[in-house]
Amino acid sequence: MASSLLPRVASMVAAAALLVVVACQKQPATPNAAELATLTALPQVAAAPANNPSSAAKIALGRALFWDPVLSGGKDVSCASCHHPASGYADALDLAIGSNGQGLGTARHFRAPNDFPFNKRNTPTVLNTAFNGMATDGNYQPATAAMFWDLRAQSLETQSLMPVATLEEMRGHQYAEGVALDSVVARLRGIAAYGPLFGAAFAEATPITAANIGKALACFERTLVAADSPFDQYMRGDKSALTAQQVQGLNDFVTSGCAKCHSGPMLSDYQLHVLGVADNTKNPASDAGANGSYAFRTPSLRNVALTAPYMHSGTLPNLQAVLNFYDPGRGGQAPSANPHVSVGQRDPLFPGRVTNPQNIIAFLQSLTAASYDRTVPAAVPSGLAVGGNIH
Repeated sequence: MASSLLPRVASMVAAAALLVVVACQKQPATPNAAELATLTALPQVAAAPANNPSSAAKIALGRALFWDPVLSGGKDVSCASCHHPASGYADALDLAIGSNGQGLGTARHFRAPNDFPFNKRNTPTVLNTAFNGMATDGNYQPATAAMFWDLRAQSLETQSLMPVATLEEMRGHQYAEGVALDSVVARLRGIAAYGPLFGAAFAEATPITAANIGKALACFERTLVAADSPFDQYMRGDKSALTAQQVQGLNDFVTSGCAKCHSGPMLSDYQLHVLGVADNTKNPASDAGANGSYAFRTPSLRNVALTAPYMHSGTLPNLQAVLNFYDPGRGGQAPSANPHVSVGQRDPLFPGRVTNPQNIIAFLQSLTAASYDRTVPAAVPSGLAVGGNIH
């Protein structure tokens, strides 16, 4: 009789072992405390570099320049054409349409005839770029802040002038790249309304210069701070600001490995990483990124729910697609979405597996701030259409 019980006992032991395994699998992983600790609230005011202290006059001038299409060769594109508050200060497109563009957001298109290419990469938001380069301890240097997907510029002062000289962004065919900034300066000097604005902002004998255009734009952009998201409120002590799902999503974000690159108060390490993101077929050639390495900078996740589509090529339409990309098994994608990047070339920090994506999406939505400057001026000093051809 004892021998007849052996199979039954063995079966019960096996079943109990299986229950233990399943129970262990269901236990959530413990978040990395050090990584979790870096995800803190943003400051509510941005610092300025020593050589460009902020002032009300500079901000007013920068706002006017940001919305004035006079900075573009064809007088049809402003900074706000691709960085509009209606799209979270991005443009809602996979690749931006600058020169010869018409309309706003997803309705923007090239006018006919057209011989301009799309902008090469997806448009990042200007919101909170004042904090670019912020380290995990909250320190940052605005004079050397990382800009662009390939880190080719430092500081808002430098970055803000580069689109003015770029063919497909703002320059157009009106003048050559090498004389673009001088041409814009000459235009502004010929507009009476700009003289007093520059004079009030810069106490110089000849205040209308390319450098001062960049400084004024940077001062205005540093006011575009969005630091009152539910996540910020939660981190400042209001534990009711996040839902239970969002808190779990924060933990899942860390345990999935997302915080290894999306770290610090801006949720970016501002480093270059090779991920193998698919190229955008609107580009005539593969985009090889920084130094031809297929590496691109980690974007900030601040207000990320406002700025779809995603990645440098704009090829991922929503947050679910992004998490699918990082979890090829769930998303059904090939090991590398870009044929120019092998799995072996991909950054070792690439997660490969994402825990509870719906929780993570809920957490990412908690990074959306409610309060930031959405003001559209009634007019600009040049008298041109506010924002350019966006209507």
